[in-house]
Amino acid sequence: MHIKSFRVENFRRLRSVRIDLDKEATVFVGANNSGKTSATHVFQRFLDPKARFQIYDFSAYCWEVFDSFDPVNEDPQVLPEISFDIWLEVDDENIHRVMDLMPGLDWDGEPIGVRMAYAPKDPRSLIQNYQEARKDRKKSDEKVEAVYEPWPRSLTDYLSKRLLNEYEMQCYILDSREFDNDLLPKPGYEPHYLATGSSSVSSIVSKLIRVDFLHAQRHLADSESHGRSEDLSRRLSRYYQRNLQKFEAGLDALEAIAGSESALNQHLEQAFESILKSIDHLGYPGSVNPGLMVKASFDIQNILSTSARVHYSLPGASGNESSRTSLALPDLYNGLGYKNLIYMAVEIFDFHLAWENTGDERPPVHLIIIEEPEAHLHAQLQQIFISRVIGMLPEAKSGFHTQMVVTTHSSHVLYERNFRSIRYFCRERRNNSSNFSDVKDLSIFYGGGEDPTRKFLQQYLKLTHCDLFFADAAILVEGNVERLLLPLVIEQHISELKKCHLTILEVGGAFAHVFQELLEFLEITTLVITDLDSVSASREPNKEGKLEKNAKACMTTESGAVTSNETLKHWFREETSIEELLDLDDSRKIVHIENGGSGKIRVAYQTRQSAVWNGEKADLAGRTLEEAFALENLDWTQEQAKSSIGLQVRGSDKLSLQDLHKNIYEKVRNLDKTRFALALIAEQDKEWKPPQYILDGLNWLSDQMLPAKEVPPPSSLDLEEPR
Repeated sequence: MHIKSFRVENFRRLRSVRIDLDKEATVFVGANNSGKTSATHVFQRFLDPKARFQIYDFSAYCWEVFDSFDPVNEDPQVLPEISFDIWLEVDDENIHRVMDLMPGLDWDGEPIGVRMAYAPKDPRSLIQNYQEARKDRKKSDEKVEAVYEPWPRSLTDYLSKRLLNEYEMQCYILDSREFDNDLLPKPGYEPHYLATGSSSVSSIVSKLIRVDFLHAQRHLADSESHGRSEDLSRRLSRYYQRNLQKFEAGLDALEAIAGSESALNQHLEQAFESILKSIDHLGYPGSVNPGLMVKASFDIQNILSTSARVHYSLPGASGNESSRTSLALPDLYNGLGYKNLIYMAVEIFDFHLAWENTGDERPPVHLIIIEEPEAHLHAQLQQIFISRVIGMLPEAKSGFHTQMVVTTHSSHVLYERNFRSIRYFCRERRNNSSNFSDVKDLSIFYGGGEDPTRKFLQQYLKLTHCDLFFADAAILVEGNVERLLLPLVIEQHISELKKCHLTILEVGGAFAHVFQELLEFLEITTLVITDLDSVSASREPNKEGKLEKNAKACMTTESGAVTSNETLKHWFREETSIEELLDLDDSRKIVHIENGGSGKIRVAYQTRQSAVWNGEKADLAGRTLEEAFALENLDWTQEQAKSSIGLQVRGSDKLSLQDLHKNIYEKVRNLDKTRFALALIAEQDKEWKPPQYILDGLNWLSDQMLPAKEVPPPSSLDLEEPR
């Protein structure tokens, strides 16, 4: 038995999203404030009977409905509610547990659905109470200055104080046959009412699912610090008190303190043996790090809680007991990374044992939610974390199952995971609002087949750029030169883009278009910067005397030249000649998504720019970035002091503009491009200008990411819960 899917409506950033869970481990990724925390905290709000909803838990859409609600002319039944649908796949061994949740006697193995809703207790009574409060407000209006507005200013303002009085938790049985493929109810369907009240609702679901949270805020002490911090010894103390066999001390032990200490140390070593071996499975201590041991010091009454502390035995500390003791350091002296790793392992074991020891009331599903496990862990540990944690847990008994949800901002955590387990959270843009999120299921994108393109994308992203899943926007570039220079160009010319989280992918001209489907699926705004790559279109006879197209590189000014760039040929199939590409309007360089969404991919390549030399003037276009850069900065690149850049032409002061262009074209073909980029970065002179086509593309990206519109005040934004 396991959680197959869940759907959330009107909770914080999640206006209406469906999320499918992997049977083993699901990874939530996305940029900051994209809804990952909302998707995990919804479990806490609904399943913890002590949790209390606030008006801030309603999405921004609900606030608009509350604020615009007309109590005279509108039906109170339309007031928003937060709903949380959980769908379970049930095996034969757990059918008896869901008998009360079956939608009918004709149930035939379909997913079992439960809806938890936070809804008005009595919508009409709520509106009457609101109107009464408004009457009291009118009476007080005459007594206050005009600058002050008495409560309640709106229905939202009223509910900010009266939400717990007016709303309640409700529970319903769902029939999967009355839902479409996206788990949305068919028109007219009314779910079967089951229960009301926070305790009643949570107890119904808690019999089937136990949810444990390992929150991101793990404040571990790394010094003699005060405040919100916890040392590892204290955490192990709690684990000892809850789960391990206790040491029984006798009078002889109390009279012989040294003997008691030795016996206690042996006991602690045996008691913690299993968990320390499991931690070793995670990759600690490794070959050079200090080993882990638990030591007691004299006070038998309090054992681990006050006297026994975690110590680290130093590498090479072998031999008799006394030598081990002299070469052991308290937990205060180990790094935060390994403390965090061990802390998480102990917590997860604690969760598992608490679930396992529930007895006859043990829920069949155990969901462990781990937030941002990468804190303080180095890259290699992040890569193996999920697989090692799964392998660390004991195999569940028949009929019981553990699932994990991991939220992360680390590309390394994704490295070893199959991308089918990734759920990508992105900000919804189609409705011109960034207050809502959408969730992309990469298992749908990758499907069940072995499509070569998707296989290439997964391998490429794993090896280079998993951070694509955490970016606000992406820039795909032709090569190493663009990748090196773009951060400098952005800093000097489009500095507002530094407010965004950009990822720059070096994909080459032959592969940029391969990313189109993935970028469109994820709805990531993308700028593609590539080269014209002009080649001759003339035909020459081969050995057999047949005419074949000559694909030799040529200048963009050559008559009939065409592009050899696969990206341009893919996206501009009707404009293959250089002349047509140079004449293409900027609006035509935006690739529109086939599913009807707005254009999110813009292609930028060399354009004609005015070049002036020795009194001559002409509109010229470069074939590559380096050639375009030289034409944009003719005077600057031809200075003797700038010879290190590599674009200076000998005797250029005596050449015509046409001849200089030809010489630059030939020089670029043999140019060490990486050296050119590094020399430009090292150049302290900021008088040079980037090629105009790059600035045009970056300005388009800036307009997409930072639209010039009024930003709502913070109070009306649906923000993540403070972290």
